[in-house]
Amino acid sequence: MYRLFPPLWRPIAMLPAVALGGVAACLAATTAEAPFLAENDAAMTKMMAAMTIKPSGNVDQDFVAMMAPHHRGAIDMAQAELRHGHNEQLRRLAQEIIVTQQQEIAAMKLAVGQPLPPSLPSPDQISKEP
Repeated sequence: MYRLFPPLWRPIAMLPAVALGGVAACLAATTAEAPFLAENDAAMTKMMAAMTIKPSGNVDQDFVAMMAPHHRGAIDMAQAELRHGHNEQLRRLAQEIIVTQQQEIAAMKLAVGQPLPPSLPSPDQISKEP
């Protein structure tokens, strides 16, 4: 076997170093980044919980029930980028994500005869929370 796959041991031997590198990167998160990371983690947790549904017997209804929170999670994460990010290209992309995900949620709900979500004001694009 060794002769057939001699390089396999190298990647396996590197796994502890890669894992420690990931831990070091997480620990290196700056205090300034902590609010963004907390918001992003909260958005992901909320999204994953909301996507866990009891099947209704209607595939289309279940699809919307799972996808709407998925899209809402993308909106929440994009809003965190707008509040904390500095890269103008990514901020514009975050704005586009918010608009398109809202449109897709509305289209899915309309497709299955559900009421549209309430209209919300756009997040403030200029001011950032301290």
